[in-house]
Amino acid sequence: MKYSSIKKDLFVDNRKNFVKHLKPNSLALFVSNDILPTNADGSFGFVQNSDLFYLCGVDQENTILMIFPDVKDGKHKEVLFIQETSELIAIWEGAKLTKEQAKEVSGIENIYWHHEFEKVFKTFAFQAEAFYLNSNEHTRRYIDMETAQMRFNKKIMEQFPLHRIERAAPIMHSIRAVKHPIEIELIQQACNITEKGFRRLLGFVKPGVMEYEIEAELIHEFVRNRSRGFAYGPIVASGPNACVLHYVENNKACKDGDVILLDVAAEYANYASDMTRAIPVNGKYTKRQREVYNAVLRVMKAATAMLKVGNTFENYNKAVGELMTEELLKLGLLKPDEVKNQNPAWPAYKKYFMHGTSHFLGLDVHDVGFFYEPMKAGNVFTCEPGIYIPEEGLGIRLENNILITETGNEDLMKNIPLEADEIEALMNA
Repeated sequence: MKYSSIKKDLFVDNRKNFVKHLKPNSLALFVSNDILPTNADGSFGFVQNSDLFYLCGVDQENTILMIFPDVKDGKHKEVLFIQETSELIAIWEGAKLTKEQAKEVSGIENIYWHHEFEKVFKTFAFQAEAFYLNSNEHTRRYIDMETAQMRFNKKIMEQFPLHRIERAAPIMHSIRAVKHPIEIELIQQACNITEKGFRRLLGFVKPGVMEYEIEAELIHEFVRNRSRGFAYGPIVASGPNACVLHYVENNKACKDGDVILLDVAAEYANYASDMTRAIPVNGKYTKRQREVYNAVLRVMKAATAMLKVGNTFENYNKAVGELMTEELLKLGLLKPDEVKNQNPAWPAYKKYFMHGTSHFLGLDVHDVGFFYEPMKAGNVFTCEPGIYIPEEGLGIRLENNILITETGNEDLMKNIPLEADEIEALMNA
């Protein structure tokens, strides 16, 4: 890992919070992700299971966490199983965590090797009345392959068919949505790295530069600041490409007179940031580009102010839609009759602003949380309105990361240039 060590207090506190939600005499299990293959003997880089990392901080494969608050011996309430290291592994891959290092990272005293799991687990399994098993219960999940978690769950249910099975995911969604102070520091660090990358670009972009060259500048700045890289697939979309919401090719030349939509951000210590900016290729917005830019900016500022304790997403999305409708009318993109006769299920503004305004942010870019619950202090949301006009070859989206506090909210990206005048000044400095 490139990132600095994280205080184990985060993981100790997270486990304490998790245990509060367990039913009596229940045992919870969490397992690490697979290392996914590519071709031949190749593989993708390892990415840890977010829930496992959240609870123990171990960032390597072949890891299992067992939590059993009501265990009979009173000593094995938390047990961690990790990959046994060896001289051979150290030579070929680099040494894995020792038991002492795993204790220091996680704050868990009982550490066993991964290959000991079945023997040790049976010692405690029959004491429990129920198993809490985890799963990736995400509304935007579209994955057909069988994951390590799925295989693990299937095996546990086959071996212990008479145990009651409980879902860990609802608990994780609830507690992960409210960020620990240390988590907020880590997200802020990801935002700070993103700022460095964006400022680097403002002096680099000019007519003729390739979208992939911009991507390269960003990855350079991110990695040199201890990030693994992008928190998600980077979108560097110039001109008409900006109207493709999930444009990922990043292979076109940036033309004089166009605007580049940049949806690019760094991760840090597995925590994501999520930023979008729209900058002029030649360093100066046209009158029309500025009009659209400022319309989006006004919606963004008003929407940000509504991200506060107690507000609901139903009210929030309705209010943002009304704001966007007003701006689109002023821009001449919508006509009063279109609004008057609009379909309530798909309002007129959706023609130019078809995605949501906010989502949870944390260990995952589209982090877990319940949209039907009122906003809470400790939630971190994106705020990302946009206007996309294919007929004009123009797409503007602006996005910052907002922490909800007891007294309002805090913009974790407040230091990243946002105003059109500031962006032009920096590009022409």
